[in-house]
Amino acid sequence: MNPIVEQEERTPKQIFHHWLEIVILAILFALILRAYVFQGYKIPTIAMENTLFKGDYAIGEKITYKIRKPKRGEIVVFRYPLNPDKIFIKRCVGVAGDTVVVRDKVLYINGNAVPDYPGVKYTDPELLSAIYSSRDNCGPIIVPYGYIFVMGDNRDKSSDSRFWGSLPLKNVDSRLLFIYFSLEPDNYTLEKKSIFNIIRVILHKIVTFPIRIRWHRIGKFI
Repeated sequence: MNPIVEQEERTPKQIFHHWLEIVILAILFALILRAYVFQGYKIPTIAMENTLFKGDYAIGEKITYKIRKPKRGEIVVFRYPLNPDKIFIKRCVGVAGDTVVVRDKVLYINGNAVPDYPGVKYTDPELLSAIYSSRDNCGPIIVPYGYIFVMGDNRDKSSDSRFWGSLPLKNVDSRLLFIYFSLEPDNYTLEKKSIFNIIRVILHKIVTFPIRIRWHRIGKFI
């Protein structure tokens, strides 16, 4: 016969402490994952279309770039050099030692034209002279050691290394992996600030939420 093991009946206070410990450990674990392994990002602009759309939510991982440097073609998340409080997401197109040139919107690395990556697009047919803007014509720029050269996939609507220079590797936080959620932006706004209008906007967002989900983008690897 199996021996009968008596279990001490726990008080409500002990039960509360038990669950409090579990919650605290879960929060600490989540914070450690966020700080050192994974982090979620919301895409707030159109600068990376058609690879990333405004309203996409993506997961980035932080381990790879602690082991090696970013490679050409990878989507990197970084702190904007001119304002480290801002998070930017761009594509790495050049690494240390590369000579980068943009001529009439065409990207050249070390003298060779680079075919557009899937998702790259141009929205303005006009070619801007380097005298007025570095958008369509810039370089040659030699990427220094400890830096990379980044560009947005929406080439005519992106603030990137063409304008503010090569990106220090110390500013790079993570490599983007996949989209875990996507929501079509809602431009429905308040006409006047009143209780009625606030309630109307809240109801509108609740009702339209399911139809604004971009189901086809969820789970898409980048």
